[in-house]
Amino acid sequence: MQLYLPSARETNVLLIVGFGAVGYALYMRYMAIEQSAVGLACAAGLDTWLCASRRLLILLQQHAAFGGAALIAAALHLLRPSTVMFAIALACTCLGLVLYNTGLASIAAGLMVLSLARRAPASD
Repeated sequence: MQLYLPSARETNVLLIVGFGAVGYALYMRYMAIEQSAVGLACAAGLDTWLCASRRLLILLQQHAAFGGAALIAAALHLLRPSTVMFAIALACTCLGLVLYNTGLASIAAGLMVLSLARRAPASD
């Protein structure tokens, strides 16, 4: 029985995806969402990409979009392992864990760990 295991190249890409998602989420959380000066400027009508991104992230966070997307992607990856689906689940999980969707994103992280014990898909 061959378990699903990404190759070295795929692992490097997954590392880039994971660190990129965590870096972006940390930047947006601590430099845009939690900064009171940015919040006041955006509420006063400042029209920049940072304010638009802030509004979008707050809207997605309120509807648990990151955690929900992570959970769906991780469940699909558990059913049919694929590196692309793992990368999507990883990015959404990282965003969800940093941007206040910890409940669903942590379940998705657990499913992603379980998916590493699944049998690799049969090659045709």
